[in-house]
Amino acid sequence: MIEVATPGKLFIAGEYAVVEPGHPAIIVAIDQFITVTLEKAEKIGSIQSAQYSSLPVRWTRKNNELVLDIRENPFHYILAAIRLTEKYAQEQHKRLSFYHLKVTSELDNSSGRKYGLGSSGAVTVATVKALSQFYELQLSEMAIFKLAALAHLEVQGNGSCGDIAASCFGGWIAFSTFDHQWVRQQQEKTTLSQLLQENWPKLMIQPLTVPKGLRLLIGWTGSPASTSDLVDQVHLSKETQEQNYQQFLAESQRCVEAMITGFQTEDILQIQHQIRKNRQLLQQLTMITGVTIETPALKELCDLAETFNGAAKSSGAGGGDCGIVLFKQKSGILPLMSSWEKVGITPLPLHVYFYRKQENDESKG
Repeated sequence: MIEVATPGKLFIAGEYAVVEPGHPAIIVAIDQFITVTLEKAEKIGSIQSAQYSSLPVRWTRKNNELVLDIRENPFHYILAAIRLTEKYAQEQHKRLSFYHLKVTSELDNSSGRKYGLGSSGAVTVATVKALSQFYELQLSEMAIFKLAALAHLEVQGNGSCGDIAASCFGGWIAFSTFDHQWVRQQQEKTTLSQLLQENWPKLMIQPLTVPKGLRLLIGWTGSPASTSDLVDQVHLSKETQEQNYQQFLAESQRCVEAMITGFQTEDILQIQHQIRKNRQLLQQLTMITGVTIETPALKELCDLAETFNGAAKSSGAGGGDCGIVLFKQKSGILPLMSSWEKVGITPLPLHVYFYRKQENDESKG
């Protein structure tokens, strides 16, 4: 039996801008996992997940027709990952077989509510990794990222694939997405094997060394959010506010690049300053688009953190889910956690997950 565990993720900075090719974000892998097991089968295979079996099927209407929204359903990511990985396996002259695939997830709470930790990305990566072992494909981390990204885009249509990168590489990473249009054009005129070997324009996945003393704290508002829906709304709004949106992109790029420099120079105060700047930029994006990113609960989470000298902002698409706080030292963390709990915000006992042991273990939370 094959067993593969992949970590979830949290966005630290650069949200929304990161869906545009070449615009950087900072993301961390966290030590909650999705596990995929594969067991060889005869004549018929199966896909099983206790967590996902009771998920509702969401739908909307377009031109008076009922349209299913498959983007929040992990089974569709699993199926896309299987289809693409097996297509690659056939190009490598592997004989396809049957198997039982089982998924277990730590990225939701006991009632199945999502924390916003990138479960669809993690399950896509885990499925590709498990099949890579099953078919003995010997895929590199970058090839796994590219296969999983293709599967994710096939289902979601939008998004940066930053969660895919975090689940593939682990730790703290600086990331910018690839030119999606170029990749789609290449898909039509080349083999999958060749596409995985190409350099994808604008793609950046760069590990970051964490300054000693940097502490990450994560709070959950108790309100799940749909990333794909929020990204849709921002994209619909940006067309009428193109000039303001371009200014947001430019300022986000400057902010995140300055934060990356802060990691490289071990300047925690600089990192904290840019976290606060990024929070302001996301508030400006709300004014540009009318899309609520920092909900009242997220605002309270962040404002309380600032009273204890933590630099805080929403994480990911916002609209609910998690907020993150960066501290320069441990003091202030426990009092903040107590303050959060009094207003119904849940501190999540998560740490940054590294695939390989790093010297700066003390920086993992």
